[in-house]
Order: sequence, then structure tokens, then C-alpha cells
Amino acid sequence: MATYKELLAQKAALDAQLTQLREVERGDVIADIRQKMVDYEISIEDITGSKAKRGPSKSGPVAAKYRDPQTGVTWSGRGKPPAWIKNAENRDSFLIK
Repeated sequence: MATYKELLAQKAALDAQLTQLREVERGDVIADIRQKMVDYEISIEDITGSKAKRGPSKSGPVAAKYRDPQTGVTWSGRGKPPAWIKNAENRDSFLIK
């Protein structure tokens, strides 16, 4: 019967073989998946169920459109209006010219 240390050595050798074989087979599996995606016109969105992120948003910060004349605080006009302009009937007096 094998000793504990011998079995650990066998396990380490098997783990190394598994890792090496996985890397060899992985390339073939990826190539097969890519070919099937082309053949059946499958996209990443079809698989994940959502749009893939393509990177950071191309739109940067929006320029300020309104300014509070008392404090100088600005607002772009997007999103929830700040308290200083929220109840204004006509926001034209707050426009930055």
C-alpha cells in the first residue's frame, strides 16, 4: 500500500497533468464554440441575455444650463431639479447666457 507522501506526490503529478491537458483542450473547445457561433449566427448578447459592455460612455459631463443667481450653483437641466429651481414657473430667468 502507498504511503501518504507517495499519494500526495501522485496527486501533485496528476494535478500538473490535468492543468496541462486542460490548456491543450481549451483552445480546441474555444475554436469549436466560435465556429458554432458563426454557423448559427449566435452573438454574445444571445448567450448572456444582455448587451455586452463596450467600454466607457462616450458622452462626457453635460454643460451647465441653469445657474442660481444667489449662490452660483449650476444645474445641467438633466435629472431631478435642485430645490432652488424646482418650483420656478419659468426657468428662463435661470438660464446661463
